[in-house]
Amino acid sequence: MKNPLLSIVIPAFNEEENICNTARVVEDIMVKEQIPYEIIFVSDGSRDATFAKILELAKLDTRIRGLEFSRNFGKESAIFAGLSAIRGGCAVVMDCDLQHPPKTIVEMYRKWEEGFEVVEGIKNTRGKESPIRRFFAGLFYKTLSALTGFDMENTSDFKLLSKNVIQVLLDMPERKTFFRAMSFWVGFRSCQVHYDVADRAFGTTKWSFFKLMKYAITNIMSYSTRPLSLISYMGTASILVGVVLGVQTLVRWASGKALEGFTTVILLLLLLGGGIMLALGILGGYVAAIYHEVKGRPRYVVRLDTDKLLTQGDSDE
Repeated sequence: MKNPLLSIVIPAFNEEENICNTARVVEDIMVKEQIPYEIIFVSDGSRDATFAKILELAKLDTRIRGLEFSRNFGKESAIFAGLSAIRGGCAVVMDCDLQHPPKTIVEMYRKWEEGFEVVEGIKNTRGKESPIRRFFAGLFYKTLSALTGFDMENTSDFKLLSKNVIQVLLDMPERKTFFRAMSFWVGFRSCQVHYDVADRAFGTTKWSFFKLMKYAITNIMSYSTRPLSLISYMGTASILVGVVLGVQTLVRWASGKALEGFTTVILLLLLLGGGIMLALGILGGYVAAIYHEVKGRPRYVVRLDTDKLLTQGDSDE
């Protein structure tokens, strides 16, 4: 029989201002819609009172649970830690700042009840973003869609997955994961729901421009080998340019009109040098990815678990 319990996984990094409000908003909606639920907060090595707030809520409400990492392992690790701890028949992953509107969870859950195993949250709008950030976000998703063959335009981590789909993801052995793309790759019966990105309830985003760029590059390399083909294209282009310039130089030399060529040589050196450094950078990125995978270290380390803390507290009494 289908387990109707909905697990809501919420990664949190320095979100002490949002924890209680997010739990309250989700509770109001789930109770009103009569959806049985649990919330699993994952504090990703937060340096503020994020986990303390989670523990306070867990003491008052058995539907709220939490994990605390030993350090900051990143959002991807927090997502998978939360998914590994679920008890429900399906799970929704959402942000702690309520930019993923909780009311959309109801629509996702109803789709799951209809038989869909993956329900993707698709953005109608991206909310308040600077034009530069919006441009690079669009460029990233267009690039990723081209590299993976999946239409990932306006996708996000906000999605619902059935328990069997989650188990497939958890069984994948890779350490460098890209959650929002992996749900496309596994397939299963899927559908989409659309939503508008809301404003943050409290605090400011923890994602700087450079963090987002690093995140984009890492995920592209972890999910596609096509950038390696770029090196071959660069090499082919360099050979063609070299052949054209070589023929031109020989013709001018034979006609007695040889160029001095100092500027041309400098430009060619800069072009080839830049291409070589880019190629080495791409290769280095993949070698680094192999290095991390071969070591086989866990994706994360859990320092504290509210279930264990509260169980120990009860036994001490």
